[in-house]
Amino acid sequence: MSTVRGAERRPSPATGPGRPPARAGGNLTLAQRENRTGLAFVSPTALVVLVVVILPIAWTVLLAFQRARLVDIQTMSFLSGWTWDNFAEVLTSPGFWSSLWTTLVYTVGGTAGSIALGLVAALALRRPFRGRALLRGSMLLPYVAPVVAVTFVWEIALSPQFGIVNEWGAKLLGWEKPVAFLSTRAQEVSFLGWDVQVPLALLTVIAFEIWRYFPFAFLFLLARLQAVPAGLEEAATVDGATLTQRFRHILLPQLMPVIALLTVLRFIMTFNKFDDVYLLTGGGSGTDVVAVRVYDFLTARYDVGAAAAQALVLAVILAVLLGVYFTFFARKVQEEES
Repeated sequence: MSTVRGAERRPSPATGPGRPPARAGGNLTLAQRENRTGLAFVSPTALVVLVVVILPIAWTVLLAFQRARLVDIQTMSFLSGWTWDNFAEVLTSPGFWSSLWTTLVYTVGGTAGSIALGLVAALALRRPFRGRALLRGSMLLPYVAPVVAVTFVWEIALSPQFGIVNEWGAKLLGWEKPVAFLSTRAQEVSFLGWDVQVPLALLTVIAFEIWRYFPFAFLFLLARLQAVPAGLEEAATVDGATLTQRFRHILLPQLMPVIALLTVLRFIMTFNKFDDVYLLTGGGSGTDVVAVRVYDFLTARYDVGAAAAQALVLAVILAVLLGVYFTFFARKVQEEES
């Protein structure tokens, strides 16, 4: 009996020192329950990301390496017949590099112009005055209005037949003949005795991009300006700092992180922009950006493989440009903040 009782008192390996006591019925610990609860909350988001983001990207990559036509999608096999012909066709096709250059010009112009105009609007409307709330609200109209509606308004306003812009130009600026802003690839302009060929349609599309998306920058910059302590500017004014000095040495350092973020966001959005350009010009008259070329490959030629390859090339170029930005310019912004 003594031997049996001693064996009963001896702790088993499962309940020895440093081990949690066994739980009857397979109960979970608090950490395990929290992990399962976290997985339950994350699973719907992960499923949405898988279906909406990862699977379309994977399908695009597979299509980029296939000789795929639109009528062959349902019957073709994605695990065989891999080829680089789509990329060779895209990179050597007429107009690809010129459209890439057009895309870069459009992206840089639209991004810089929208941020600059948003900054001017934010600086002008940060001080209280009568009617400021109404004016701030009206600033958002270009951004919240449907793109189809605003492009139609611009087409009517810029029309060479009955557009109000040409009418004002003839009355106030003495234009001899109407200007087709959206269908003129290059317009000769005399400047300081020089005749310069101006890409009129591209500049018009860039102007539309600036006008439509400056409220996006306006909201970000205005929120940051509202958080700048008023005492900083008051102290600088007492010390005799001018308006430009206060902006350069007080406001601009406060705004640089927001401007850097806006630059990245607007660059990505504008580089992939399709609807604005297509609705205004259809990609003609020197506004053939790469996103419009991808659409043309898909709808005009029904070449799904080439369209996917061009979209993949566009994504790689965008990733390289963003890598250059984060390597050089973002580091410089961080150094200025510190």
